[in-house]
Amino acid sequence: MFSCATKRKLYRFRRNRILHSVTRPIVLCGALLVPSVPSALLCFTARAQQTDPTSPVVVQPGAPGKPTKTLPPSTKGALPPLSQADVEFMQGMIMHHSQAVEMTALIPSHTDNKELRSLGARISSSQSDEIKFMQRWLAARGQSLSMTTAEMPGTDMSHERTALMPGMLTKEQMDALRKAKGAEFDHLFLTGMIQHHHGALTMVKDLFDNAGAGQDAELFNFATDADNSQRAEIKIMQNMLETKPLQGKS
Repeated sequence: MFSCATKRKLYRFRRNRILHSVTRPIVLCGALLVPSVPSALLCFTARAQQTDPTSPVVVQPGAPGKPTKTLPPSTKGALPPLSQADVEFMQGMIMHHSQAVEMTALIPSHTDNKELRSLGARISSSQSDEIKFMQRWLAARGQSLSMTTAEMPGTDMSHERTALMPGMLTKEQMDALRKAKGAEFDHLFLTGMIQHHHGALTMVKDLFDNAGAGQDAELFNFATDADNSQRAEIKIMQNMLETKPLQGKS
């Protein structure tokens, strides 16, 4: 029989042997951690701790069935291939949106219809923001903001060459809108903006019908969102025309 002191020594010896055998692979991985944690996870943790935290990790997703790749930290992102149809769509849509903003700018001085004022403010805000997005998109790719000369939002877009953009109001239509007041203005604005929105839908359709166009993720999201929002606004405007006669006052 062993004495109590001897038993305590044997217990400590066996315990140290067990801990040494379990933790030795962990030490080789560069970390001394709790023995109950799997060694594979500990090795991964150790290697992660040894990595410079300031170095970015660039991972390239693999094709279907292929593994991902870890690229050098110096790897830089590249814009997707540029389609001329994409550029022309953005340039044309800037011109198109600019006329819509010009139309909505007439509302405060031409009608007291609160429903139309609310709609106009929403159209003006969303399309002004989209103009800024399209300008940034073109500038990032070194492209002109216009098919001809770079024109800022708010410029009079009613001259003849805008007939090239589907749905845009002619000079005569814009002149009539400027001269109208009250209920007449409301009617001309709604019918004109419905025409205008349908033109934007045509532009989106033409873009996606063009082989190789619309592949850029930002442009794709913008075009599909614009299509959805303008379809919804067309229904609102049609309902405003059909449900009750428009009045110059709320």
